[in-house]
Amino acid sequence: MIAERQDQNHATELFHLDAKKEVAPGAFTVENVDLYSQLAMGDIQKRWIQTSDGGSMLTWVFLPPNFDPEKKYPTLLYCQGGPQSAVSAFYSYRWNFQLMAAQGYIVVAPNRHGVPGFGKEWNEQISQDWGGQAMRDYLAAIDTVAKESYVDANNLGAVGASYGGYSVYMLAGIHENRFKALISHCGLFDMKSWYLTTEELFFANKDVGGPYWTAEVPKAYTDYNPMNFVQNWTAPLLVIHGGNDFRVPENQGMEAYQAAQLRGIPSRFLYFPEEGHWVLSPQNGLVWHAEFFSWLDTWLK
Repeated sequence: MIAERQDQNHATELFHLDAKKEVAPGAFTVENVDLYSQLAMGDIQKRWIQTSDGGSMLTWVFLPPNFDPEKKYPTLLYCQGGPQSAVSAFYSYRWNFQLMAAQGYIVVAPNRHGVPGFGKEWNEQISQDWGGQAMRDYLAAIDTVAKESYVDANNLGAVGASYGGYSVYMLAGIHENRFKALISHCGLFDMKSWYLTTEELFFANKDVGGPYWTAEVPKAYTDYNPMNFVQNWTAPLLVIHGGNDFRVPENQGMEAYQAAQLRGIPSRFLYFPEEGHWVLSPQNGLVWHAEFFSWLDTWLK
């Protein structure tokens, strides 16, 4: 059999697997081996963090290369999208944890409620509870890691895309001054206007609970609607959005950016007219990274 393999430190390569023999898979493509030999990789910690409902949450912690425990490092909370997608040993050309760590940041990536791989109940809990237990999980993860002596608790940031972008907007209103910088990519800001513009209504009806004009209004439009907490915003915010995003249309990013501007929050709007829910152009990817790290360097260092 021929299979693809990747992990947090390595992009996809092809491997040969012999189903009849108990031998280790062998790689027969090594496209990036010369590049890897030139890079310093940071250590990855696998931690289990207690959640407020008595659960145990697998959380990855990425340390900068040449990590010195005597120093203090600014730290990022990574908010996963989906919301039903795991923070596995994946490799991303954009949300690359080793690349973030290489800029001098510790990265905290929790598998909060809603992700698969930890049982059916854990996976399904998040439906119609987007802004509830998952937000408490995020805060538990960053609060736990922030207790370490090498974490600069005065320089914490939160970043994420899609549901992760929603999470950043939601945390912006409830984090109680934990974070000094926020980045939301293609996040949901106003659940009412999102419901009437998204092309993924089947998902909204199941996961959010349907429209907001029903007799029993889903909490997504009241308790868990990020726009309802703008009055609490304090942290500088970078908003990123694509013009061809039909899952989370561009108005969501524009509304969040304008809200930040009207509140006097330091903010910036990075707009890719030709991109959709993902940034796929290599050139735009370079712009994305330049703006992403520029924002963090401005507010966390």
